[in-house]
Amino acid sequence: MPALPFYLLSAITAGCAIGAVALRNTVTAAFCLLGSLLGMSGLFVLLDAYLLAALLVLVYAGAIVALFVFIVMLLDVRGSDSRPTTRVSLAAAGVAFAVLGAGLAVTFGRNLLTTPAPLAEAPGLGASLKFYGEQLFTTYLLPVQIVGFLLLIAMLGVIVISKRFAPVEDAK
Repeated sequence: MPALPFYLLSAITAGCAIGAVALRNTVTAAFCLLGSLLGMSGLFVLLDAYLLAALLVLVYAGAIVALFVFIVMLLDVRGSDSRPTTRVSLAAAGVAFAVLGAGLAVTFGRNLLTTPAPLAEAPGLGASLKFYGEQLFTTYLLPVQIVGFLLLIAMLGVIVISKRFAPVEDAK
């Protein structure tokens, strides 16, 4: 795997993921999520997992993020006033950063990021499109249908909640 495209796609993915969490504007955060998913699909392409990259772009980047943006724009969410930062939240953030720093120090200290020796070329189990299709339409058909219906119910619920009803006048 080439190093420069890997580092570039990793930086894009991590930066967009941080932007999706840190930004207050929900539409901008959804587009940062889109950038993060596209970066992940680029990493899958570098790993020669073209089917996973295409599914990530089609399903998540294409459908789910479009649904997020549609719901956010339909609800017309306005930014709210931010709550003041408390000592407890600052302490929790400090502990989280300390644990993250310790994990990074252990990882880089042991030099665990070295590239292993290449293995012999072996066909991956289930690497064919036929295998994925058979599994999707036999073993995992019910979970996929349930998730689809849950997304449909959620979208219909948002539409009903966001609909503005005109006041009804009594006609006497």
